[in-house]
Amino acid sequence: QVHLVESGGGLVQAGGSLRLSCVASGSFFRLNLMGWYRQVPGRQREFIAYIAYGGATTYANSAKGRFTISEDNAKNTVYLQMNSLTPEDTAVYYCNGQVPGGSYWGQGTQVTVSS
Repeated sequence: QVHLVESGGGLVQAGGSLRLSCVASGSFFRLNLMGWYRQVPGRQREFIAYIAYGGATTYANSAKGRFTISEDNAKNTVYLQMNSLTPEDTAVYYCNGQVPGGSYWGQGTQVTVSS
């Protein structure tokens, strides 16, 4: 079982930055993959980025150049640094963690970008 808690969301002006955090806890040996997704009401959840154990990263095209995913394995924490935010980035941001045989989600954190 993996419990994920996101934090760091909030209200920011267009052009600003936010850093989201996701802390994992529970009974697992290690997380093979941790990622970030976002969702706007009425639309499907959208992939942003993930980081594999060992540090390899993958980004959605919409995130490349603006968002950076990183991790602190000692703290079981993954971060999403978001720069040059636009109103189109407004969404609930979710953390996802994967272990062998399971995929888990956090409760989400709201990010609102004002114009």
